[in-house]
Amino acid sequence: MTDARVLLREAGFHPKKAFGQNFLVADGVTRAIAALCVPDGEDACVIEIGAGLGALTARLAERARVVFAIERDRDLVPLLTRELSSERVHVVEADAKTTDFQELWARGQAGTRVLCGNLPYQLTGPLLQRATELAPMLHRVVFMVQAEVADRLVALPSSKAYGGLSVFVQAAFEVRKRLTVGTGAFYPAPRVTSAVVELLPHCPRKAEESEVFRLLVRRAFGMRRKTLRNAWRGLAESEQRLAEVALEAGVSLDARGETLDVTAFDRMARALNQTCPALKLNCCY
Repeated sequence: MTDARVLLREAGFHPKKAFGQNFLVADGVTRAIAALCVPDGEDACVIEIGAGLGALTARLAERARVVFAIERDRDLVPLLTRELSSERVHVVEADAKTTDFQELWARGQAGTRVLCGNLPYQLTGPLLQRATELAPMLHRVVFMVQAEVADRLVALPSSKAYGGLSVFVQAAFEVRKRLTVGTGAFYPAPRVTSAVVELLPHCPRKAEESEVFRLLVRRAFGMRRKTLRNAWRGLAESEQRLAEVALEAGVSLDARGETLDVTAFDRMARALNQTCPALKLNCCY
């Protein structure tokens, strides 16, 4: 595999800010990420989001049965194909937000299904959401994200970093922060430190991400300084009924949303669903 910077120079290609392109060039980091994605001896099919110039792809191919390298930048696809395309590596020109991952895993015919990637900052939220939706069919997710985002993903209730993103991702996954990666590992160097997180699906999920669950979480953190009594006002036919539902769910309305863990939001959503089944049709946030 040719060094990413050499590939860029030879192709006359310049990283695109619109695509958030900061190419991973540190071989030690790519090897460490590949080992997280595919432990020794595991039979895996890996889908890599945003393969870029293939530095990580090449290391994944040394460990997995098959790798589907997704890249949406059509200018990079010929370079990736020339350098890496083989029986084990399939370069896919596509947008990861809409790609049919299930079809790719079916093609891979491997025992373990892995999703990984160095996520562009502007797409981190949507791609984490896709991962939570895919959690039931996944064995492991390994993402490179901004260090600040990683801190939010692993944050515990009542901590400063804990918020809606923490709840939504922790509802589907056990989250582990595995590596901190400095700016020098990329070309061009980003302005912020990055981190690698490993997401392991809960089976069953800690919480069902229903419309009501999402509504409760968004209101709780959208009005972070308010008590849940105020943040959730109007979600039942009366304040008294809301208090009864909260009591049934074991949730104090005098608390703030940042103190509730995932299971507390889930209990409240289930109790509210039973009491107000039309809520998801009548309320929005």
